[in-house]
Order: sequence, then structure tokens, then C-alpha cells
Amino acid sequence: MKAIVYHEYGSPDVLHLAEVDKPTPKANEVLVKVKAVGIGYGDVAARTFGNMPPSEFNMIFPFWLFARLSFGWRKPKNPILGGEFAGVVEAIGQEVTTFKPGDAVFGYRGQSMGCYVEYLCMPADGFIAHKPGNLSDAEAATIPYGGLTALTLLRRLNIQPGQRVLINGASGRIGSFALQLAKQTGAHVTGVCGTARVESVKALGADRVIDYTREDFTRSGETYDLIVDVLGRSSFDACKPVLKPQGVYFPVSFKFNVIRQALWTARSSGKRVRIGLSDEKPADMNTLRELIEAGALKSGVDRCFPLEQTAAAHRYYESANKAGNVVVIPAG
Repeated sequence: MKAIVYHEYGSPDVLHLAEVDKPTPKANEVLVKVKAVGIGYGDVAARTFGNMPPSEFNMIFPFWLFARLSFGWRKPKNPILGGEFAGVVEAIGQEVTTFKPGDAVFGYRGQSMGCYVEYLCMPADGFIAHKPGNLSDAEAATIPYGGLTALTLLRRLNIQPGQRVLINGASGRIGSFALQLAKQTGAHVTGVCGTARVESVKALGADRVIDYTREDFTRSGETYDLIVDVLGRSSFDACKPVLKPQGVYFPVSFKFNVIRQALWTARSSGKRVRIGLSDEKPADMNTLRELIEAGALKSGVDRCFPLEQTAAAHRYYESANKAGNVVVIPAG
């Protein structure tokens, strides 16, 4: 079968089309014919990780070290990228009862990756679920990573109806779903993004959208109960003026100084920092499916590329022209 492989870290040029063995499902696995693969930050980070110093990594040093050992120190351990997919079950193992051939599915492989292929195997009790009937394959392939992360993180925050919430990085995978989930609680939600993505964030239901190239939300004078900072591009100190007296600053990515701030403010009755790690479970895939089918969550696609043009898809994903999700479509 066809696959996109890479054997060294670097630019999109390291991605190449190759022939690899088609997998055979084990007793508890399903074989999926891949129809679409979403490109995300994790794909680009893994592709370039050999050139990423700890200072440029979004999380604390131990996480960088673990990721470097996991991905490969000098060259990639896993030659195939791609963390989330949509497709159709082609065959099942003898112990599988929850899926059957012909079922439309979507799923998430996390750091094990391996989705830039025509076929892949997934444990039937893993991060895989029946695809929502109201989404295309391309749309479904852009949901698992961001949807799972946003769902599990926002559970910790217990957002209440009427609260004012700001999502800094509202156009990305995590931010777009955090925005929609916050809206589901009845909160008033402001999304912050770049110029090219303002309309797409409005379409997600944001009550207000701030273009960060034209306005600094930390100097807007508006105050918030919660600020979710997806990539840690702001800081607690910068956000203090726009946090309400008991407001919370919640960075999804954080360094050691943020951990210190979280510990220092933990018992405060005033403004504070909270942190947490995503702890998604396979059952959360079905929660996402139910929310999508109920019309509570949606995902748009900016552009699709055929499998053999995955390098071009990566270039477009990293460009300033990207206005939404980018998807790779395996041949056939």
C-alpha cells in the first residue's frame, strides 16, 4: 500500500511517497481503509523535532526530553506521521463485536501516529468510534485531537452559564473546540485569532472575535472570568488587568514558571493560575460523536490534498494563507 514516510527531521521536503506492507488486523483490531487524515501541530512538531531546542517547545523540559526519546534522538523512530483519521472498516479481528466491515469510523492514534497511509489497524477498544453521520470524512478527520483535548481540559474548569470566557488561539484545533464547548455551557465567549481566521471563528459561534494583529486583548478594558491560552502566547501577568477579581488564567501549554504561579495562587481567593494535562479516554470519542450529531460541535476544512502531495499540504499548513483545517486524502 502507499504511505508517506520520513527518515530524517526537517522541512516538508523530507516527506516521501513509498510502498509499505498492508497491515493485518489482530484478534482485537479493525482494519480501516483511510479516507482522510487531518494535519495538526503534532505532525509538524514531530517532523521538525530534531531541530527543536527545549526553549522552543511549548511544555516543560521533562516533556521535551520524553518526546525526543519517543520520537527518536537523531532520526525518527516511526517513519509515518499522522495522528487522526476517518475511514471505513474493511476487516475485523475475530474478537471484535463493536464494529463490522463497512462501518464509517474516525479515530485518534496520538503519538504512535501512522495515519499517512491507505490502511491502518486500530484496537477496537481504542480511540475509535463510528463517524458522525452529519460530517464528511475530511471534517471528521480534523476532530479527534483538538476535540478530545478541549473536552477533557474544560471539564476541569466547570464553566458556568453567563461567565465571560476568552479563548486565545481560537482558530486552532484545541481552541476551536474549546470555544464551542464553552458556548455549550451558556458562557459569553470571545475568540482571539489572526486576520485570516476571523470569519471562521465567527462561524463557530463566538460572541466576539479579536484579531490579535489589530488589537491586544490584554489592553481592551474588558474583563473575563476565564482566559484559556492555548499555546501559552500570553502570560498571567499580562492577563491580570483583564481578569475579574476571582478570574482564572488557564494555559494549555506551560513552562516551570507557570507551575510556580499555579502553586503560589492555588489557595488565593483572588486571581489565579490553573494548569492541567489532558487525560482523555476512549469513551470520550463517543462523547464527541454525540455532541457532533446533536449539532453542538462542528469543524471546517480549508483545503484537501491527495496523499502524494502531503509535503505540499505541510507547506500550506505552515503558511500564513491557511484559514482553517488542512486534510490529506489517501488515494482510492
